Amino acid sequence: MFKKILIANRGEIAVRVARTARRMGVATVAVYSDADRNAPHVRACDEAVHIGPSAAAESYLRAEKIIEACKKTGAQAVHPGYGFLSENAAFADALDKAGIVFIGPTAETIRAMGSKSAAKDLMEAAKVPTTPGYQGEDQAVATFKKEATRIGYPVLLKATAGGGGKGMRMVAKESDLEDALTSAQREAKSAFGDDRFLIEKYVTRARHVEVQIFGDGKGEVVHMFERDCSVQRRHQKVIEEAPAPNLPANTRAALLKAGVDAGKAVNYRGAGTVEFLYDAEDDAVYFMEMNTRLQVEHPVSEMITGLDFVEWQLRIAAGEGLPLAQDEIRENGHAFEARLYAENPKQNFAPSIGTLTTLLLPSETARIDSGVEENQEITPFYDPMIAKVVTSGKTRDEALGAMRAALSETRVAGLETNAAFLYALAAEPDFIKGDVSTKFIDEHEEALFAETSAGPKQWAAAGMWKRGSYASNNNGPLDGLIGFRLNRPRHEVMWLEHDGHAALLRLSKAGDHFNATLEPDASAAARREGREAQPAVQFTFSGVTTDNAMRLTHDGEDFSAFAAPHNDKLRIWIGADHWDIAFPDPLAGISSHHSSEGSLTAPMPGVITMLSAKPGDAIEAGKPLLVMEAMKMEHAIKAPYDGVVKAYKFNAGDQVKDGDLLVEFEESA
Repeated sequence: MFKKILIANRGEIAVRVARTARRMGVATVAVYSDADRNAPHVRACDEAVHIGPSAAAESYLRAEKIIEACKKTGAQAVHPGYGFLSENAAFADALDKAGIVFIGPTAETIRAMGSKSAAKDLMEAAKVPTTPGYQGEDQAVATFKKEATRIGYPVLLKATAGGGGKGMRMVAKESDLEDALTSAQREAKSAFGDDRFLIEKYVTRARHVEVQIFGDGKGEVVHMFERDCSVQRRHQKVIEEAPAPNLPANTRAALLKAGVDAGKAVNYRGAGTVEFLYDAEDDAVYFMEMNTRLQVEHPVSEMITGLDFVEWQLRIAAGEGLPLAQDEIRENGHAFEARLYAENPKQNFAPSIGTLTTLLLPSETARIDSGVEENQEITPFYDPMIAKVVTSGKTRDEALGAMRAALSETRVAGLETNAAFLYALAAEPDFIKGDVSTKFIDEHEEALFAETSAGPKQWAAAGMWKRGSYASNNNGPLDGLIGFRLNRPRHEVMWLEHDGHAALLRLSKAGDHFNATLEPDASAAARREGREAQPAVQFTFSGVTTDNAMRLTHDGEDFSAFAAPHNDKLRIWIGADHWDIAFPDPLAGISSHHSSEGSLTAPMPGVITMLSAKPGDAIEAGKPLLVMEAMKMEHAIKAPYDGVVKAYKFNAGDQVKDGDLLVEFEESA
């Protein structure tokens, strides 16, 4: 076994590899960029080496700096994690030349599987079922149109060097193909330095299933059963489970055999994943690609097998061979993994940049794989993952119930996350039944993105927290002058706002509870104008506050809430849902506390990649004005209404900051 390894990655996967290495008595070396100088993965390792600026292209993607760090520290092997250099054949070759072991497959295997088109040719030769399509060298638009017609629309464009959904486009009709190909090629060139594409049949309601394999590099390959990763946004996985639900026994057997056959076709070494599309209508599986590394979702397979896959990787790389034979690997129970991201599902899952001012994860009820901590900044330089929340149980229902419980305890403030969205997914009836597909989010959009407005419970929790804040500072109106003035009842008045809707909350103490009157902000104006005012809401509440946790009773109903400052607001959680409530200054006007729609400012730091129009052009609402790249994804800035482009503030290639005005756009008369 190695005495010391270097982990050429960051975040949760670096922390996770270090944990197993420590248990095995193997010393670890971390590498870090400027942005990660104080990151948890640096402290998780025995040593750490600085390798460059924050941008991954100048640090984590610099193979020569990784090799230099190995030589400096005496690391005998490199674990690449996933992403970055994990599937870079040139890196594997360079390590081999330097006498350093690459904990992964051979460079030859990486090359063979790195090109989707070459991999497909290889799988066809090995009689692994593949999706009908075209993966030839001729990249002319006319050729793609001809092949798409032969295959039949809809079709899927895929970057041959792609991964993570980047450079992938579904095309429904021929008139859309050329524009989709141009856009996808631009994205692929930026992400992979390669703009070659293949085209495949698009299975309208497919499932994404995959087989976890391990090989010894000498011809032996075993599987660790399958996973279902069907629920995706932007072709990227959101929630995964093992084993796959509702899969016919004969189909499952064929799937596992195909996964092992694929591994044997390339004499696989180490951990790998063979991904397939499952067409339930035809009961057929089609090879998509092989990921020649450990997958993000590997914990669900670890949970059902009871095995440590990183340990297996180290043992195989050290020459020990496969620790177990296929008939010694057992499957027990069910497991789920939810990817907790810093992103805003209501804004097309745009990444969210900021500081994790509150981070409470359910570590007592779930396995948490995380590489961030409270008060750490989520930067635009890397993937915005906060944590992987993993649960298991004897049955699928038990494991999924544990996932809902874990997500209902997750508390993150300071930036946006997909926690409430993940809970909505785990609670959706069709998901509970296992009726999933890659179209699941689109088909259940109404339920998954349902708006939740603030009501008496939320206002009561906000009022309770605010009152506690006043009392703890001994300078609030309730514990100051108002309650003792002229022997009048103790009372206070608060302006509250949620999602642009404001209200006036009047509280008066009555024994051990509060009488509350909630009056909408429009009522006073309506009365002045002689119109009928919306009636005020009357309710009572009482409760206790411990730190930021509250136990409340609203009109006789008990409930729990949690509160934490969130930027300039207060974030209130009740269960998995949250509401961001402001306490505006009534003299400043309610409207100053919420942003208007149609903002044409940069949602995050990034680079302008394309201007879609020119000054003077008339643009319809919803059409793109420009495209920017941030957090490894392209984001279109669209016209909020019909209007005219007055001026662009930046050119293609320019770097922009969060909040920069990008374009002057005037609404049509």
